[in-house]
Amino acid sequence: MLIDSHCHLNFPDFKDDLDAVITRAAEYGVGKMVSICTKLEEFPEIAAIAEKYENVFCTVGVHPHDALQHVSVTAEELIERTKHPKCVGIGETGLDYYYENSPRDEQKHCLAEHIKAAKVTGLPLVIHTRNADEDIIKIIKKEAPFPGLLHCFSSTYEVAKCAIDHGLYISLSGILTFKNATDLQESAKKIPLQYLLVETDSPYLAPIPNRGKRNEPAFTKFTAEKLAELKGISFKEVEEQTTANFYKLFNKVPR
Repeated sequence: MLIDSHCHLNFPDFKDDLDAVITRAAEYGVGKMVSICTKLEEFPEIAAIAEKYENVFCTVGVHPHDALQHVSVTAEELIERTKHPKCVGIGETGLDYYYENSPRDEQKHCLAEHIKAAKVTGLPLVIHTRNADEDIIKIIKKEAPFPGLLHCFSSTYEVAKCAIDHGLYISLSGILTFKNATDLQESAKKIPLQYLLVETDSPYLAPIPNRGKRNEPAFTKFTAEKLAELKGISFKEVEEQTTANFYKLFNKVPR
């Protein structure tokens, strides 16, 4: 069984066929999914989806794009929402200096509150980082230890090594299958399998052979297949180890 550790099932892309999407995931061997929160006001909707489907779980958090609209967010607010039985993580949060939809200081403040919540609850922090390698390395070194992962990883190997040296995991998305993702593919070869998870970040970033289409949890399979190819190991080994890693990190999810 594979697990899609990061998807956005509440997004409008799935409003017309979510039942079919969940069913198709199982047909492709994806047994569980974590639907990720990007702003506090969407948490009730995300939690409702997790309540409806036995194999769907959720997180609570504020994406760096929305940090400016959540300057007053506190660790306590996040912690309160983690009391929901199917809320299994904090985030996604982090730093995005590519779009900079929110000022950097607000992004850092928001991330700091999420880190506090992760330390208090012991739930994993789901970190988004783009074009912010230097700052994310500084923050990890300063704030560790805390449970978490760098999701949809596309940064340098230096960032990955810093993360795993401080007890964090790395989650790989469909980007791994892209023909021009050679640097990421080389990093994936070097990152020990015991630190890797797989995800879709759906509805975005559909892997080859579905690139350009709507992504969905079923397509986790193609990223796992590519990871097996790059490491020269069996698909079964990738499946078993990434799932074991998921349960170790997301320890609120029942086996």
